[in-house]
Amino acid sequence: MDDIIGTNINASELTDQAISLVMTYAPKLVLAIITLIVGLWLINRFVGVLDKKLGKKDPTLNKFLCGLLSAVMKVMLLISVASMIGIATTSFIAVIGAAGLAIGLALQGSLANFAGGVLILIFKPFKVGDTIEAQGFLGAVAEIQILYTVVNTFDNRRIVIPNGSLSNATLVNVSIYDKRRCDMTFGIHYDDDIDKAKAILQRLFDEDERSLKEPAPRICVGSLGDNSVNLMFRPWVSTDDLWPYYWDMQEKVKKAYDKEGITIPYPQRDVHVYKSE
Repeated sequence: MDDIIGTNINASELTDQAISLVMTYAPKLVLAIITLIVGLWLINRFVGVLDKKLGKKDPTLNKFLCGLLSAVMKVMLLISVASMIGIATTSFIAVIGAAGLAIGLALQGSLANFAGGVLILIFKPFKVGDTIEAQGFLGAVAEIQILYTVVNTFDNRRIVIPNGSLSNATLVNVSIYDKRRCDMTFGIHYDDDIDKAKAILQRLFDEDERSLKEPAPRICVGSLGDNSVNLMFRPWVSTDDLWPYYWDMQEKVKKAYDKEGITIPYPQRDVHVYKSE
């Protein structure tokens, strides 16, 4: 009988303790969950509004800054929620700091990419919308994120390049200037009239409305090759017209030279056979 009474007393004490713990921590837990949900909603809403506002003024900075602010505010929210539950924030922050140090040592490459992203935003070697050539790829910059830069190539591929590589290697910003020189070389036969061939190039330049008059084009003999006299053709065009102009001019020059009797030679070899007596 005493054992039964003792068991009932222990069960009653455990029940009372459980009820006391629930009454003590349940409101805090519920409040912490509500705070977490509302806080995440507010952070996402704030970052979304900032992304829209900043995207209109500086599309290069908005993705980087929004991603960084979102991560920082979410960490602060988690610390606040932990404090509301009753977790000692000083110990929590110390644990986060120690974990951050360990993660930082393990992710040195990612930290280098982060630093590279900061350097790109400060010195601005390129911005969103620019066409760059880097790491063996040519394309338009779509986003500059915290760790990576997203480039869309002209054959519809999405390339993700680490910011550390971009900030520490040579890259070519193709679209930074509004006009570019279109370098072309056309070979003619040694027996052909050089002045006539140059006049045809000048005429084709004048007839194309995409040709820029200033700076003036350069048409001259670039070299004397093994099989041809190589004429350098250096017109200036708008950056957006560069490749269409180049491709069109290749066809136009070939047709014009054929019509005017100018020969574009190709490598050939004469073989002489001697009959021995």
